[in-house]
Amino acid sequence: MDRVMSQLSEINLIWFLAFLGLIIMGNFILKRAADYIEKRNAGVNGKTAATARSVVNWLSFYSALLLFLLYFWGEEWMTYTLYSQGGVDVSFFLILVAFMIVSLAHRLVKIFTLYVLKPVYEYYEIETGLGYTFNRIIYYTVMILAVIISLTTVGLDLTAIAAVLGVLGIGIGFGMRNIAGNFISGVIILFERPIEVGEVIQVNGKNGRVEKIRLRSTIIRTAKEGTLIVPNQYFIEQIVRNRSNVAMSAEVNVSVSYRMDTKKIEELLEEAVQKVREDAEGILDSPPPDIRFVNFKNQALDFLVLIPVTNFQIKEKVESDLRHAIAKIFQENKIELAPAANAGFQE
Repeated sequence: MDRVMSQLSEINLIWFLAFLGLIIMGNFILKRAADYIEKRNAGVNGKTAATARSVVNWLSFYSALLLFLLYFWGEEWMTYTLYSQGGVDVSFFLILVAFMIVSLAHRLVKIFTLYVLKPVYEYYEIETGLGYTFNRIIYYTVMILAVIISLTTVGLDLTAIAAVLGVLGIGIGFGMRNIAGNFISGVIILFERPIEVGEVIQVNGKNGRVEKIRLRSTIIRTAKEGTLIVPNQYFIEQIVRNRSNVAMSAEVNVSVSYRMDTKKIEELLEEAVQKVREDAEGILDSPPPDIRFVNFKNQALDFLVLIPVTNFQIKEKVESDLRHAIAKIFQENKIELAPAANAGFQE
């Protein structure tokens, strides 16, 4: 009898590996087909192709798990009792089921928020930040319930776990004050919404767009520095400039020698601005550019040039072009810049 069971196990393993190979091959073929269609069909955007590849990976993963359960659920090692808790015999099979509950909940809530809630938000014209807050609340609620269900499935006593975590929380709380502070700040940001996904803010003098608000940190995408990961406490404790509803301007500070004619400097700066407006893109027609004589220093005269632009990505490009234009015009007219120790603009 043992010999027959051993042979059946070997046969099941062979068939399982064969079908698993077919699943992997099908995954490879379908993803290559999605790549081919994306390249040949201009109407298929990258997001649609990425979604198709994600669905294929998801189906392949759960097909492999179900195939594994189908062929081995009757094996002794699958149902072997690892430990007993509250009258429940916990086995590898139950642990695998608990894992599937959590992973499936994660995937389903992502699909629900993307393909069900997103069109609803667009139809009722719900703000992006408010919709993102709803999505985060739904996600964390579903995942907490999924974890509770999975732990209950394997027979863990949640009351005992809560007591243990309470004792541990007192001990490790002092060592995790920053993490806890960032977590609470993340909850405050999601509900109070001082900043929202899609808004342009200024962090440490750098302009960036809020890309994602997580419970511990916020992701800011800048045009020059790349991605900034900012702890959530920063937004609660520091002054943060929200530039979403403010006209974005390219700003260039110029310091010239105190011996220069201020009116001539202003005329040359106007000439440089006009040159940039003719060549650069993304510059607004209204309000008009602003040139100011802003400060006196020991051996310097400070000027500020402001050019309204469409967004912060264009801002740095226009500032660079403007500096090139000013440098060229100053060289042609023999304008002396202020010594380095006196150069710069102070607010």
